[in-house]
Order: sequence, then structure tokens, then C-alpha cells
Amino acid sequence: MNVWIAIGVTAISCYLVKLLGLSVPAGALERPLVKRLAALLPIALLAALTAQQTFSDGSTLHFGPRAAGVAAAALALLLRAPFLLVVGVAVLVTAGVRALTG
Repeated sequence: MNVWIAIGVTAISCYLVKLLGLSVPAGALERPLVKRLAALLPIALLAALTAQQTFSDGSTLHFGPRAAGVAAAALALLLRAPFLLVVGVAVLVTAGVRALTG
């Protein structure tokens, strides 16, 4: 029963957040600071999710094959490699480190 309560609370909360966003005056949304924050927020959330998935193993900090893949992708980006090559390098390095570490 606790799961259904959590689902209900989550659904109502999502609706209220959406309603709150629709009730903000248009003038407040046109401010340059608000526009800049709205543009940067998805990038920050994606970066946080990537870092959490890459460097976390439950509740501990973990540097493993994923971290090696992200480091290789960052290096490829610094060398201005095309996006598909960056993804390929990350995949190959991650797979290689996993194969070597068993």
C-alpha cells in the first residue's frame, strides 16, 4: 500500500509543479536571468546524472571502467574529435577496461 501512496503523492506533486509553472506571470519569464538559468538547467542536470551514474556504485565512490570511458571521451573532445568518434572511443575504452579487469 505504501507504493501506491508514493505514486499518488508523486503524481499530485508533478501536477502541482506543472500548475505552478503555468501560473507564473509572462513578465517574470522574460527576464534575462530567468532565460539564462532555464537554458543552463538541463545541461547541469544531465551533467549531474552522468557524474552520479559514472562515479557511484550505490553509496560509495567508484572509479572503474565507466570513469575510464568518460575520461577517454573527454580527451577525444579536447582533441576536437567528431561526436560519433567520441562515443566510439568511450565505448571501446570502457569495454577494454572491463575486459582487462575481468
